[in-house]
Amino acid sequence: MLEVSELTTSFPIAGRQVPIVDGVSFSLEQGKCLALVGESGSGKSMTALSLMRLVPRPGRISSGSVRLEGQELLGLTVPEMRAVRGRRIAMIFQEPMTCLNPVVRVGEQVVEAIRLHERVEREAAKRRTLELFDRVGIPEPGARYDYYPHQLSGGLKQRVMIAMALSTQPRILVADEPTTALDVTIQAQILELLNELRAEFSMAILLITHDLGVVSRMADEVAVLYTGRVVEQASAATLLARPEHPYTRGLLASLPSRHRPGEKLHEIPGVVPSPAHWPAGCRFATRCSEVFERCPTEVPRLLPLHPDQRAACFAREGRAE
Repeated sequence: MLEVSELTTSFPIAGRQVPIVDGVSFSLEQGKCLALVGESGSGKSMTALSLMRLVPRPGRISSGSVRLEGQELLGLTVPEMRAVRGRRIAMIFQEPMTCLNPVVRVGEQVVEAIRLHERVEREAAKRRTLELFDRVGIPEPGARYDYYPHQLSGGLKQRVMIAMALSTQPRILVADEPTTALDVTIQAQILELLNELRAEFSMAILLITHDLGVVSRMADEVAVLYTGRVVEQASAATLLARPEHPYTRGLLASLPSRHRPGEKLHEIPGVVPSPAHWPAGCRFATRCSEVFERCPTEVPRLLPLHPDQRAACFAREGRAE
């Protein structure tokens, strides 16, 4: 359904164009969930915004291809892309409070989204909104329809965003950290809801997250990003059981569930380099325990290590299939 190839998005930094999303490629099939994983600043959210062509200025998509069911999105005019965005590919943003209009009732905001893409009367759009509110688990939909965002809890605001995203039954849902700032119980409810809706609507989900626990519950495939580049791609089961890239291994080793009570948590040494000073070769070389001569100067390519796994690491070259 979605084919992303060599996608590069750049921002002007220190007088030059610096790639924040750097040659990212992946594909997403109908009904599947692909998780983009990485630390803050790895380029996950900017990749999602690039797919939606919502890159904030002065950033721009420099090169690459984004094909939705065979249609090239990067070549569409602004009105053509506006017709695609929200109808065929929709997005749940990270912070619902900053995305919902604080002075418009939440029900009216969903009605507006429906009528933007479909020629329906307001009453018909309202009926569909109430059905969606009920479907996503908002109690007393009729009453909540007239609430303003500040009158709803974080979990209910997120459900409103999900209802809005599903209002035109999109083919692909992009979910950017959909459980951020929610308590553990509400997180579990939101994830269960997304899985139910994926099955019901045969919808594909691109999940943006830094939480590997969420990955284990939701994802079929995983792409690990570091400093804007994909460093490992695999099925979720393979990656969680047998990570190959040193960065992925570091992320998994830092999970509290992999430590005994009272044991000090593992941490990846160093810090993510600044975009203004990206290393010339492998960008993880300054933090890697397996670094050798080629790493600081040459860029590793994704190597097929197993039928369902690829990693960009010189230390794995001898094992490439």
